[in-house]
Amino acid sequence: MAIIKKSAPWVTYYKELNELFREDDDVLVIYDEDDNMISVYVEGEAKASAIQYLLPTEKKFGNVTLFVNVIPSNKGSYMVNASNLLSVATDAFRDNDAVVAVTDISGVFPLVYVVFKKKVVQYFDDNLGDINGNRSTLYETMAKNVFNDVRIRFCTSNR
Repeated sequence: MAIIKKSAPWVTYYKELNELFREDDDVLVIYDEDDNMISVYVEGEAKASAIQYLLPTEKKFGNVTLFVNVIPSNKGSYMVNASNLLSVATDAFRDNDAVVAVTDISGVFPLVYVVFKKKVVQYFDDNLGDINGNRSTLYETMAKNVFNDVRIRFCTSNR
């Protein structure tokens, strides 16, 4: 008899965060199962501060708490300007090859968009609905699951 094993939701969270920055050479995402902590190592103060602003410091999954720690390459005094969401999004996703554009639409109030590649992302997630155990999703879906709701919209390019 086969034993069925399913990835814990906090492991899935880590995998989604990792996939969002897999194509960014300035970001390395590491999961420490023993401490239930994700460490996000980031090159550049502006990028690190922007990512830290977008991510929660902890995420609760029932009675399990996952801690998220953003670690800049060198400790500086850069502060995020949270009132300028275009700047936050631009800094967080600069040089990330999964991102096609970061833009805003001005109007009554500004709308900031991070536009991801039109690409299906697959990672192993013990998915019983897939013969290989993979989960197939879009960057946009993962970003909506991973980041804090700070009025930045995540979407997929139509090209």
